[in-house]
Amino acid sequence: METKTKAQKKKTFRGIESAFLVIVGCFIVAVCIFKFVLGNPANFMDGDPSGHPLPGNMLGTIYKGGVIVPILQTLFLTVIVLSVERAFAISKARGKGKLTKFVQNIKVALNEGDIAKAQELCDKQGGSVASVVTSVLAKYAEMEKNDSLSKEQKLASIQKEVEEATALELPTLEMNLAVVATMTTLGTLVGLLGTVLGMIKSFAALGAGGAVDSVALSTGISEALVNTAFGIATGALAVISYNFFTSKIDKITYAIDEVGFTIVQTYAATHK
Repeated sequence: METKTKAQKKKTFRGIESAFLVIVGCFIVAVCIFKFVLGNPANFMDGDPSGHPLPGNMLGTIYKGGVIVPILQTLFLTVIVLSVERAFAISKARGKGKLTKFVQNIKVALNEGDIAKAQELCDKQGGSVASVVTSVLAKYAEMEKNDSLSKEQKLASIQKEVEEATALELPTLEMNLAVVATMTTLGTLVGLLGTVLGMIKSFAALGAGGAVDSVALSTGISEALVNTAFGIATGALAVISYNFFTSKIDKITYAIDEVGFTIVQTYAATHK
């Protein structure tokens, strides 16, 4: 227990624990962008945001996407912020050196029976894999001094330590990825909602009696297309981000499993 506590004290950045606060912050930023940047009168004819955007002015065109735009911007910004957060957290979890080289060096040290060297490598590497190995090495040393348990019981104890240490590390690696995965579907659905609302406005303008209201028609079309684009962009970014970080976590998990298996097998081969 003492070893685990020391290992936990060495941990640095583990991630943003409250994704809700990130979403709220992104919503505030999105509303400010929508109102003061996109809705700037300079982006519209006669300085009127309710009228047509200036020809070729993308900011004004996006503004005409309507109230769904800041919601989509919130989702998009949330994906970006959480992706940066996960990139930083997983980078810390990997440690200072190459993970594959670290695993190989640990194997060599264990095969030589040099536990002190293995621990030195962990202290130098840092990160989740090193944290797990540190906990398991402590259990390894404890079992070497224990004369009351059988070899099978000692192996079971070391294996249990591997599983417990791994279970403590994985949740921090996967933190906030569920939110990113949710954005994959939510961004697309909200974009689709904005598209439908924009098309409703367009058909309402076409169906009105008398001359066609060109402003209402163009506003509805702009809302539909802008929201479609934002929804697709948000969903695509979320999918790429989720799959990228999941693959990184899988590599770390594999390294942990590999080192844990090596430690157990080394003990089995070198102790009677």
